[in-house]
Amino acid sequence: MTDFHSRLIAQRRAFHRDPELGSQEARTKTAVAQSLRRLGIETHEGAGVVGVLRMGQGNRAIGLRADMDALPITENSAHGYCSQTPGVMHACGHDGHMTILLGAAERLAAEGGFDGSVVFLFQPNEEHGLGAQAMIDEGVLETFPIDEVYAIHNLPGAPVGQVSTRSGIICNSETLFEITIHGQGGHASMPQAGVDAITVGAELVLALQTIVARKLAPGAGAVVSVTEFLSDGQRNVLPGKAVLKGDFRARSPQDRVAIEAHMRRIAEGIAAAHGIQASVTFNTEFIETINADAPTQAVYRAADTAGCDLIRNRPPMSFSEDFAHFCAAVPGCFLLLGNGEDGANGQPLHASDYDFNDDLLPIGAEFWVQLVRDRLPIRKDQA
Repeated sequence: MTDFHSRLIAQRRAFHRDPELGSQEARTKTAVAQSLRRLGIETHEGAGVVGVLRMGQGNRAIGLRADMDALPITENSAHGYCSQTPGVMHACGHDGHMTILLGAAERLAAEGGFDGSVVFLFQPNEEHGLGAQAMIDEGVLETFPIDEVYAIHNLPGAPVGQVSTRSGIICNSETLFEITIHGQGGHASMPQAGVDAITVGAELVLALQTIVARKLAPGAGAVVSVTEFLSDGQRNVLPGKAVLKGDFRARSPQDRVAIEAHMRRIAEGIAAAHGIQASVTFNTEFIETINADAPTQAVYRAADTAGCDLIRNRPPMSFSEDFAHFCAAVPGCFLLLGNGEDGANGQPLHASDYDFNDDLLPIGAEFWVQLVRDRLPIRKDQA
């Protein structure tokens, strides 16, 4: 094991021991900023942390993003660097994403090999879909203009270091919904005297599944999930109010709009059939993540140069990513990097015993280095 790899492991495990939830990443931001400054990289702190590394005279710039936040999960692991914060852990690999990007920053600062600017974007609050937009609203893309933007996410269950991505849609949007049923409560022994909101809600839960099954084209990749069913009923009291909460995922803005319309129509129609009313609200924080073609082709080339196993045109992922907001503003590419197939490295993301694979750290750093050199090449007359 090289000294570089050993340092990356120590850094990753330090992040893992000290996780922080979204928009609360104070210690994490300080650690990242200190690491960048030790490398002599121009560093700025705001909603997130931004490092700027310039080489040569080139006027092109690319952005590389890593997410910093952890999850509200109690860790259930046996290794010696478990979370020291009760109820919070890095169960999605953001500790590894940060470390990979810091490793790439170290190598690029020491070795150069590119002409232009690299903007290292350490982003807060990815899990709630608010961090990228917070940085954009703060003016990060105006203050540090970039021509392209890239992000890595580890993928458990895939071979270590395998790169996979695609042009076009790569991650679904997520829309939260809330349906409130306004019925008429009453005595459990006399249901005919009121309108039981649970009965209406149960009918609605099943009817919502027809949206994907019968309202959208086969293979649309949409998912509709009711995740909460709340009512004001009691032991012998039929509820007069029920609230259904959940989310739906879509692979295009058109399907997202269509699902909202179908959901509203179904809820209002079923409520009307029972002589009551239902209200529906939606909140889309994660939009669809759309990869641009030129950055995606650059990822393919960098993967080949770095010696990574490569999957081109992989199927889209059903999860959501707030990197989508960067891709909506600047041409970009979101890619998956295999984290391993066995043991803890093969556990699903967000599992309480999930752990990032330290073998991936230098592989990911090498990939970033090759991508930067591909997109910001040194001209022959400068070499």
